[in-house]
Amino acid sequence: MSDPQRLPQAEITELELGYMRLSDAAPLIMAKDAGLFARYGLDVSLHREVSWANLRDKLVVGKLDAAQLLAPLPMMTNLGAGGIRGSLMTGLALGLNGNAITLSNRVWESLELEYPDSAPDPLRVVQKLRSKLQQTGQTITLATVHAFSMHTILLRRWLQAGGIDLDHDVRLLVLPPEQMCDSLARGVIDGFCVGEPWNTVAVEQGIGTVAASGYHLWNNAPEKVLGVTEQWHQSHPATHLRLRLAIMEACKLLTELDAREHIAEVMSQKCYLDLPQRLLLPSLTGQFRFSKNAAPVSIPQFHVFWQYQAGFPWRSQAQSILKLSEQLLGKTLSEEERRALVQQSWRPDLYREAARWLGETSPSRDSKTENEHSQEWEFEPGIVLGADRYLALP
Repeated sequence: MSDPQRLPQAEITELELGYMRLSDAAPLIMAKDAGLFARYGLDVSLHREVSWANLRDKLVVGKLDAAQLLAPLPMMTNLGAGGIRGSLMTGLALGLNGNAITLSNRVWESLELEYPDSAPDPLRVVQKLRSKLQQTGQTITLATVHAFSMHTILLRRWLQAGGIDLDHDVRLLVLPPEQMCDSLARGVIDGFCVGEPWNTVAVEQGIGTVAASGYHLWNNAPEKVLGVTEQWHQSHPATHLRLRLAIMEACKLLTELDAREHIAEVMSQKCYLDLPQRLLLPSLTGQFRFSKNAAPVSIPQFHVFWQYQAGFPWRSQAQSILKLSEQLLGKTLSEEERRALVQQSWRPDLYREAARWLGETSPSRDSKTENEHSQEWEFEPGIVLGADRYLALP
């Protein structure tokens, strides 16, 4: 814990911070509820938005000082992909994992698979789905939260791993997270990839079955980041530092189960997520239910907020995101273009700065090997990272 009195003076103290109606907004709400923003001399107003496009646009035009963003969005917005161009950057990741793929019960039951007390095998599920589509000659309509999101990357990779033709067998839509369950119930879509708690909402409403958790598709994948514009950072470096410090302390608090149970109760309030606590607890506590009548499955890494250097914006992960997004972009970026974009958008130096003030260790290098570890491993002395495998393609 750092001493706020020793920090550089904040340029501004009243901040507008945007977030989405998702369980992994927990660090931002924890920082507010635990008085961490106030401890660092910041008066932060939290604003819930309905879509990622709204959140990004308000950040770009200056209506928000900072925002919870999808990990790919700073880079994609710098490219001008997705309808708007802006110079966005991040110096702090907000967590790893947190997503899942849910299918309608009609589709799930047609696969004739049962997993009463374990997590489904993602590869077996998608292979059965491919067989069913081939047998019936039908297509399937699936939704994701934004064209340039980890959700889209995970969903497309899962389908491709099962041999499903993305151009002929699937129709992909973009919907805001909180519209997923209603669209599933009305038969507009057959499934979706979304962050929690919306998979749990579908299960508890009896309209869907979770086919795969995000963790089982890409172990400890980057997910959300704290985004600001480059101009805002340059004008308010001390304020930005204080903001990161408060949120990092909140992330560390969330390593404790009782803190997660508490924040689920706080987030259930109307001013935050406005959802019952029981729908927020499964992913936050790692006791996750894949179907209505199944036993909870232990997935302690469903949300990772601090462990495994979860807040560090690895440039190697940013490179992976860019490579996996090239089909969505419709073009291949040169190595030089990718490097420049990553250096502009992902700032591990800012994480190290904050970690030094907190007295925490942080990686000395900006990149690590990716997709090579199936269990915990030591990156450097004192730096232990988690598994990083993602689903292999045929």
